[in-house]
Amino acid sequence: MKTRTLRRDKINVITLGCSKNLVDSENMITQLQANDFEVFHEKNVDANVIIVNTCGFIDLAKEESVNTILEYADLKSRGEIDKLYVTGCLSERYKADLEQEIPEVDAYFGTLELPNLLAKLNADYKHELVGERVITTPMHYAYLKISEGCNRTCSFCAIPLMRGKHISKPIDLLVKEAQHLAKLGVKELMLIAQELTYYGLDLYKKRELPKLLHALADVEGIEWIRLHYAYPSKFPIEVFDVMAERKEICNYLDMPLQHANDAVLERMKRQITQRETLELIDVARKKIPNLTLRSTMLVGFPGETTQEFDDLLHFVERVQFERVGVFQYSHEEGTSAHEATDDVPAEVKAERAEQLMEVQQSISYEKNQAKIGTTLKVLFDRKEGGFFYGRTEGDSPEVDNEVLVNAAKDYVRVGDFAQIEITDALEYDLLGKVAVQKI
Repeated sequence: MKTRTLRRDKINVITLGCSKNLVDSENMITQLQANDFEVFHEKNVDANVIIVNTCGFIDLAKEESVNTILEYADLKSRGEIDKLYVTGCLSERYKADLEQEIPEVDAYFGTLELPNLLAKLNADYKHELVGERVITTPMHYAYLKISEGCNRTCSFCAIPLMRGKHISKPIDLLVKEAQHLAKLGVKELMLIAQELTYYGLDLYKKRELPKLLHALADVEGIEWIRLHYAYPSKFPIEVFDVMAERKEICNYLDMPLQHANDAVLERMKRQITQRETLELIDVARKKIPNLTLRSTMLVGFPGETTQEFDDLLHFVERVQFERVGVFQYSHEEGTSAHEATDDVPAEVKAERAEQLMEVQQSISYEKNQAKIGTTLKVLFDRKEGGFFYGRTEGDSPEVDNEVLVNAAKDYVRVGDFAQIEITDALEYDLLGKVAVQKI
């Protein structure tokens, strides 16, 4: 066993899951640092306290969270760490089970229990820090969570069970947070929420995402604002007008549709039909001709027939999305879909996911090929393996395409924008060179 001093205020925070969890971890780190703790985020350091911020969304995410907790529980049993705390969605949803199954953990906390976690560490929750946070992403971009929870009743989704009802964050506080991030050097904001378009209904009695976008676009230093997780039903069309009016709003929309067959959409309780979805997409592309539309599809939902899946395939081929992600259905207890039989075999789910991605891969390749010879504004995230890696206005970090520039031939600054001439294209990436400035 290692020899220890009386107290070592060194904490390592481990974040699993989505960007919303990452923002929670950043707020946690900010509070801990304000209480004079030495805090790290996913660093290989000799920390004596570990905090695991878990995900509980689908089976694979839950498995990763449990395995991570067990890994650190083993270190605690061997005396290599002093304390282990668990927070986040998995802890919110399965606290009683986890306490019984993994008793090595010193305490479990839910998604909204940061003050309780701080109290366990003899730390105070500092209200004056609201709107201020450290960021764990590269300094030129950050996520901005505009609301918490969700009021939707999608039959497959357990998020409301873990995150509660929708709560919008006031516009003035979000502007203050954006101003703070801009002072840190952030140039790009990714707006995130479980349901972006619902924003404002609870606070202002109407959908106020367009008003929020105008306010954030006025923040000095912010050059790109990107919209994630927009629900298609009752979409506030005014958002497209703001996109067209304000250059700071990226012509990019992440709108998870989940499916396209009407019968499946009804079983999913998505409150929209295929025809209504097509009408919305048609409006979007007419108002924003160069819109990058990203969506997520869910295959293998209970009762999904071959014909219903084929309907989804044909829909994706017809719409020609710029970006698509595919998930396989996970049977989640507590959701209304759990009352149905999970009757699509695992191998069929996997086959359908692969088939759908093959269709999208072909679409993406053709769209990327069409970009050869064009010049695009690119924000560069990192240098790696002899290349600079950046993103266009149509690409979000980690989930979308990248632009590669050969570092042996060209130089760009990480964290800065550059005009890049596209010289070649792959299925999911573009290759380019710094554009020659015309005199």
